[in-house]
Amino acid sequence: MNGIHDLGGKHGVGELDVETNEPIFHGEWEKQVFGIFFGLAPHGFFNLDEFRHAIERMGAAKYLNTSYYDHWLTSFETLLVEKGVITAEELATRCAEVAKEMN
Repeated sequence: MNGIHDLGGKHGVGELDVETNEPIFHGEWEKQVFGIFFGLAPHGFFNLDEFRHAIERMGAAKYLNTSYYDHWLTSFETLLVEKGVITAEELATRCAEVAKEMN
C-alpha cells in the first residue's frame, strides 16, 4: 500500500518538525482519545486492523492537516458509524454540542 500515510522514505515531502522533549500528550483531549481506544477495542467494537484501516482511509488533506490523536478520533467516528453503533446524525449533533460548549 502506498497511501498518504506512508510518507517514510519519500523524497520531496520536506523535513520533519521534531519537537524537542515532546510530551506524550499535548492536551487533555488527547489523553481522553487515548483512553477511548481501551474502552472500545477490547470490547469488540473494532480490532486493530480495522482501526488502522479507518485511519488509512482518511482523505489526504485531512490526514496531513490533523494531529496523531485526531487520526485516532476520526477512526473511532468512522468505525462506530459504519458498524451502526451510532448514527452520522447522532455524531454530528454531539460534535455541534461539544463545539458550542467550547465557545
